[in-house]
Amino acid sequence: MFVKRFFEPAIAQASYLIGCAATGESIVIDANRDVDQYIEAATGEGLRITHVTETHIHADYVSGSRELARKTGATLYLSDEGDRDWKYQFAPEGRLVHDGDRLKVGNILVDVVHTPGHTPEHLTFLITDGAAADQPIAAVTGDFIFVGDVGRPDLLERAANIAGTMEVGARTLWQSLQKFAAHEDWLQIWPGHGAGSACGKGISAIPSSTLGYERRFNWAFGIKTEAAFVESVLAGQPEPPTYFANMKRVNKQGPALLGGFAAPPRLSDSELAALVATSALVIDTRPAAEHAAGHLAGTLNIPLNSSFVTWVGWLVPAAADLYLIVDAATAARLQEVVRALALIGFDVVKGYFATSAIDEAKAKGATLQTVTEITPAELSRRLASGDVAVVDVRSANEWAGGHLPAAMHIPLGFLADRLPMLPAGKPIVVQCQMGARSAIAASLLERLGVTNVINLAGGYAAWSAAGLPVEGGARESQTARA
Repeated sequence: MFVKRFFEPAIAQASYLIGCAATGESIVIDANRDVDQYIEAATGEGLRITHVTETHIHADYVSGSRELARKTGATLYLSDEGDRDWKYQFAPEGRLVHDGDRLKVGNILVDVVHTPGHTPEHLTFLITDGAAADQPIAAVTGDFIFVGDVGRPDLLERAANIAGTMEVGARTLWQSLQKFAAHEDWLQIWPGHGAGSACGKGISAIPSSTLGYERRFNWAFGIKTEAAFVESVLAGQPEPPTYFANMKRVNKQGPALLGGFAAPPRLSDSELAALVATSALVIDTRPAAEHAAGHLAGTLNIPLNSSFVTWVGWLVPAAADLYLIVDAATAARLQEVVRALALIGFDVVKGYFATSAIDEAKAKGATLQTVTEITPAELSRRLASGDVAVVDVRSANEWAGGHLPAAMHIPLGFLADRLPMLPAGKPIVVQCQMGARSAIAASLLERLGVTNVINLAGGYAAWSAAGLPVEGGARESQTARA
């Protein structure tokens, strides 16, 4: 039996190619949109992809299962379990599977187990190397069991806005865990995500585990009652990015077939100023300090780092046509950027500008905007005089762990929707933990027409390190609730 794990750092997502060397058949589980990587890996091992499946309707990335099956001629197997109102709508392209079904991939046996809770239709696949054993060696668990955590049951309600599903999902997840715990200790756990995914609140960076280890050290297996589990699993979950709802819809209906990732054209430097003037969505991917030092008003600064995809998903409308401003190093690998955006459904990058376009706009008379920074000491003095307002754009969990006494809490991902809540008549100081998210927030507010925005240098960490007063816990009167 051949096994290869693929890991996508931009979305902390894992998928698996499992092949039978004797027959040359293989299966891919939880493919993302970069389908060529699976085909190349299979070909390199002398395998052909004959089966494609996935554990559930994903919320955090666009599934590549449909495109991979089309491209290879493999049979697509999709879950037919769960609530009738939440089923795949393109199942006729493949075959529906149920709890207890078995797929044969050469000598490899893939047993289908319904493990609802994260979502109603969720499946786990037990993998048995039939040439060597009569019991499964591993379980591909998707978003059911992670290393150190379990899948969150609140996404249908909090991300897809399906009311009344959160607590029901938690109870169902508890029941699935109790049933699954009957398997042997040696059963390996091959999860669908690693650290950094918003599909759990404490996922380990370790790529795999065993059921015996998880029973001993995973918090979810240590809970003794259903009621306690429900309370624990729903507490402290991170805010789900707004693009999750769109991903659920896309993956339910059947993602568009891309056929690869084409780099967008470079646009003339002279076009940038006019394009920005039309309120087109131009993302400045430069580091925050460079954007703050001089940029065209209306451009949205999302630096091209490990959080780029996440914040595009949070802040950019799903159907938006995108334009990018990139430096020379990024221009050389622009196809990678397009690929990363396509993973979460942003398929249309109309073009890109070199940073020289900013200089040309300035040379032709455009006034470049800057972002002012303020030190913790100066902010403390100005708060005492009452002439500024502070907006904390961190997560709810960070806020609960301590915050500036005078701050209003609006997480960055909700800032655009809650614009009317901002106090009028004062400069707005935006603040996060270290200063990176607040730099994005300053850019977003400026694009939305808010003037006189200031960024707290060093964020909450610098404020706390300076010995300035903080408060713990959320204050209902000053917190903008989700």
